[in-house]
Amino acid sequence: MNFGFLGIQFGWGLQMANMSPIYKYLGAADEQIAKLWLAAPLTGLLVQPIVGAMSDRTWGWLGRRRPYFLIGAILSTIALLLMPNAGSLAEWLIPHLPKFYMAAGLLWVLDASINISMEPFRAFVADKLPEEQRGTGFAMQSFFIGVGAVVAGLLPWMLRNWFGVSPAADGANALPLNVKISFYVGAAAFLTAVLWTVISTKEEPPADMEAFRRKKSETKGIGPLVREIGSALAEMPTTMRRLAVVQFFTWMGLFCMWLHFSNAVPVIFGSGDPSSDLFKRGAEWAGVCYATKDAVTFLAAFVLMAAARKLDRRWLHAVCLVLGAVGLLAVGFIHGEEQRFLLLGALALGGIAWASILSMPYAILSGALPPERMGVYMGIFNFFIVLPEILAALFFGGIVKHVLHGNLVWAVMAGGGFMLLAAAALAFVPAEPRAEPAQGAGVAG
Repeated sequence: MNFGFLGIQFGWGLQMANMSPIYKYLGAADEQIAKLWLAAPLTGLLVQPIVGAMSDRTWGWLGRRRPYFLIGAILSTIALLLMPNAGSLAEWLIPHLPKFYMAAGLLWVLDASINISMEPFRAFVADKLPEEQRGTGFAMQSFFIGVGAVVAGLLPWMLRNWFGVSPAADGANALPLNVKISFYVGAAAFLTAVLWTVISTKEEPPADMEAFRRKKSETKGIGPLVREIGSALAEMPTTMRRLAVVQFFTWMGLFCMWLHFSNAVPVIFGSGDPSSDLFKRGAEWAGVCYATKDAVTFLAAFVLMAAARKLDRRWLHAVCLVLGAVGLLAVGFIHGEEQRFLLLGALALGGIAWASILSMPYAILSGALPPERMGVYMGIFNFFIVLPEILAALFFGGIVKHVLHGNLVWAVMAGGGFMLLAAAALAFVPAEPRAEPAQGAGVAG
């Protein structure tokens, strides 16, 4: 059921570890990178609630959620194959514009496509599992996400150091060869893993198919879809409102890391010049750090599976967020390539937080949501992931330039501060989340 997440994470893992260096390889300045990442949150804001609501109303020969897995996987595969050739595509299609704009455009396509596949997966797990197994189900998602991300993050480094693939670029502003091949491998892995889930799992039809069809016919078109999202926002359960604050600060911290860590590591090594071999070694080591984070993620997922059955999920999640914050803050105290292994420890703490971020909020939330609106609410919940990312993308570039004086390491450390705020906000989430009375009784978190 969750195996498709292995492939989805190849898409996420490759872009998180490589997009910031790719922008620099294609000529972008540090202060421009935040806005070039704007594709990720905007596509999530638009796609996730719409796909979630649509999948609630879908039923066909492939089921309810699986059609979206398949469509998203096909489109993502195409985008992953095109991304390594962004510079050449730019010369052909928009020769008078900077090449990094083509990479940004492809990131829009890639992110939208990944979201089409990923969003219904959250609801898919909640559909198929009873409440007492959802903590395990979402933790198993974290496991497969971790496995996929480990391999995706390591790929450029592995290709250079294990298989002798040259990091040399073919021409000015071109991507290193090992990065290009990594995206091709990721495209194949994405499609294969999602196809496995589509083929090997089944979905149960609605209990009352006639009522389902009648409701579907009554809510056709964009208008009812928009009204459904608006209604769900207005009737949002209290638990979801409180968790929204936690998500906001959590993902503000994560986005600070994703925006700048891959370019901060070369600075720690001693070079900010993307044409230098030291910069390339630093960017590759950032991928190793991300892989370490994600290796810890899938190991921590097993611990979380067991702990979530016995411990208060709120405090379990808070402890994990604090550990992640410590890891990001520690980056500021690491200096030089000779201390590169300390960066692995810092991101390993981030892996503990990431395992919890991918599972505990959804496990807490799912018991407070009405089953018939699970898809739309899971999509809306992601509003509080993408809104902080949009704010970071719009304004953090200016903050880095004018407040942090271009210090990318401080930008990563700021992410640790936001994670501490997220951990503190968990104190206000109800211990036993319950659905609103009109939506039916909830269950213990």
